Amino acid sequence: MQNHKKFIDYVVALAEKNVKKGIGGPFAAAIVKNGRIISCGYNGVTSKNDPTLHAEIDAIRKAAKKLETFDLRGCVIYASCQPCPMCFSAVYWANIKKIYYAASKENAAEYGFRDEKIYKELKTKITSVKMINIKDKNYLNPFKVWNLKEDKIKY
Repeated sequence: MQNHKKFIDYVVALAEKNVKKGIGGPFAAAIVKNGRIISCGYNGVTSKNDPTLHAEIDAIRKAAKKLETFDLRGCVIYASCQPCPMCFSAVYWANIKKIYYAASKENAAEYGFRDEKIYKELKTKITSVKMINIKDKNYLNPFKVWNLKEDKIKY
């Protein structure tokens, strides 16, 4: 538990520094493997005009590049706040099995962030974002080509 607190304290301090420098929101994350920090990520949504530049996404991208793999199995992620649904999905796709976080999605909501609202919306069948399925005659072609590819790397 001592190491977990050390890494949480570290990402919370990084998040505070991120805000003070005017880089982005109050979020930071670190990818850790075998007790060693592999990468750190910061929220840069507003400074980079990139709605996907969340701390967890940034940390995952950097760790994958450094480790030269898309599969971050064996790593854990420490975040200054509970990951939003997008970041949770990225953690899932990266095969990271543990997320340690400080502030909750409810805490983030108290400060005007939409994480909790998105989580609630995902639980309903009716959302504010409409998803409309349009199938043309070739809609499965990419999957058919993928299926025939002999040197594909499954993920």
